[in-house]
Amino acid sequence: MALELGVVPPRTGEEFDGDVRQGPRLVKALEMIAPGTALREGLDNILDARTGGLIIIGDPEELSFLYSGGIKLDVDYTPALVYQVAKMDGGIVLNANATKIALANVQFMPDPTILSSETGTRHRTAERVSKQTDALVIAISQRRQVVSLYIDGGKYPLEDIPVVLAKGNQALATLDKYRTRLDQVSTRLTALEFEGGATLHDVLTVLQRSELVTRMAVEIERYIVELGTEGRLIEMQLEETMVGTAAEKAALVHDYLADHSDDAFATALDQIGRLAHQDLLDFGRIAELLGYDRKLNTLDYPVSPRGYRILGRIPRLPKLVVAQIVKEFGGLDELLAANDAELESVEGVGEIRAKDIREGLRRLQEINLVDRYLQT
Repeated sequence: MALELGVVPPRTGEEFDGDVRQGPRLVKALEMIAPGTALREGLDNILDARTGGLIIIGDPEELSFLYSGGIKLDVDYTPALVYQVAKMDGGIVLNANATKIALANVQFMPDPTILSSETGTRHRTAERVSKQTDALVIAISQRRQVVSLYIDGGKYPLEDIPVVLAKGNQALATLDKYRTRLDQVSTRLTALEFEGGATLHDVLTVLQRSELVTRMAVEIERYIVELGTEGRLIEMQLEETMVGTAAEKAALVHDYLADHSDDAFATALDQIGRLAHQDLLDFGRIAELLGYDRKLNTLDYPVSPRGYRILGRIPRLPKLVVAQIVKEFGGLDELLAANDAELESVEGVGEIRAKDIREGLRRLQEINLVDRYLQT
């Protein structure tokens, strides 16, 4: 979990927002200071004592050009010890994984020409150091009792645990609604696939909902990281809500991608994940990523699945066998029309597995009918 450090060109400071909040370096930083960690305990001790503090986490040697004075310690980190050295006027330097206190009572001298939007001396120094280096900087306000993280010139104020918990639970409730809607449109698509009446609009609706669910889950995951040991219940609820979602989305892309190749599949899945939120609401743009003309009338454009999604729901059916079946028959319609001998002849299937597949497809049709009835 060590952060890569070094002197870098100065960056423009800003509050973390939107996708930046999901940045890997910020997530790693939140993991380091989450409730239940030794570093968070030390920060809480400093907050309770109202002493304030400035802590830089990085390679002490690479950051040495910033130092003026200070006491070299090079001792193992403990919450009690970092609390004691924070009583001094200067800042503290921890090694990259925050397991050692390298220096204490250090005056940091970043480039004074770097622009800073902060007014306080401690926070202005923290912002400039984060712009000038790749270090993680933690500024603890003495008066306002706020802990602020500075990474790559961006500022992220830590919120109180009850506030983060409330946001996490609210996001979880939104995710539950998204998942319910996803299940509804997915059930409808499954019925249309068995009947041979699916349209591109039905497919894009499910794909859009799958991506919305995935993005909401990513947001909740960041809250879980920030909550640390306090976020276990939310994590359990998230895992239960997200069961099968990623596999279903991948199978859906496999089923309806115009260019049926591994490279095209990986590219399409990546591009869908990178779509701006506004583009995700545009069915023409999503259709384009699947290889269709974005000007198509998706409501009237018939499509037929290859069968990955339906076959993936049959228990104990390996992905390699699914791929062989799709390769052999080319589509779900052809698979449903195939006789027992044709299905048994597929590599990896055989008589017993062919029977399981037939039974699995029949049960899926029955379950789908029941689900549609319950949703009406």
